[in-house]
Amino acid sequence: MRVLLLEDDALLGSGIQAALQEEDYSVDWLRDGAAGLAALRQHHYGLLVLDLGLPRHDGLEILQRLRSRRDPLPVLILTARDTVAERVRGLDSGADDYLVKPFDVDEFLARVRALIRRGEGRAEPLLRHGPLTLDPAAHQAFWQGQAVALSVREFAVLRALLAHPGRVLSKEQLAEQIYSWDEEIESNTIEVYVHHLRRKLTADFIVTHRGLGYSIAPQHDDPLLEASL
Repeated sequence: MRVLLLEDDALLGSGIQAALQEEDYSVDWLRDGAAGLAALRQHHYGLLVLDLGLPRHDGLEILQRLRSRRDPLPVLILTARDTVAERVRGLDSGADDYLVKPFDVDEFLARVRALIRRGEGRAEPLLRHGPLTLDPAAHQAFWQGQAVALSVREFAVLRALLAHPGRVLSKEQLAEQIYSWDEEIESNTIEVYVHHLRRKLTADFIVTHRGLGYSIAPQHDDPLLEASL
């Protein structure tokens, strides 16, 4: 999952970035509002972590611009502005959650997970599809109830596909979701991860759509999934 962090405090920003990366999120960290607006136009993110006191467009302006174009991206505001009026203003401007500095890292990460679940349209913390269960909080995968060892990137590819059951994701879309912009991506990277996943799960669990990308194989005994296809 790719996260955009807009925070101009170097010490706090580096700490938040490290905490998110420790949880296997890919993080793009920027320190001013103009660069943040450009990133939001150019890239797809699963979450925006937004400081309000940014130079060159403050956080509320960024939030209002985001919502004015009906972008449903989940937004978590982090700020030292702790009055009730400020919190109300942030939430009424379109924020999904609001956390006052200083904050506990574990609480921050729990709020991140909750917002990403909401953004994906699900309430349950686990991702399930047929015999596969993913636990994003614990970074664990289970196949028919048995733990499966996955690398960080294998887990990320599988999670991206499970978040969109029935949808075909191109190699570029998958790479966009699991890599930040400062990471180098080899041309066959996604194919390698898919190959490893097929060996660890089953060969037909991930479907190749030639020239288009990959999807998770439909589970025909799941009426909710069938209704979404």
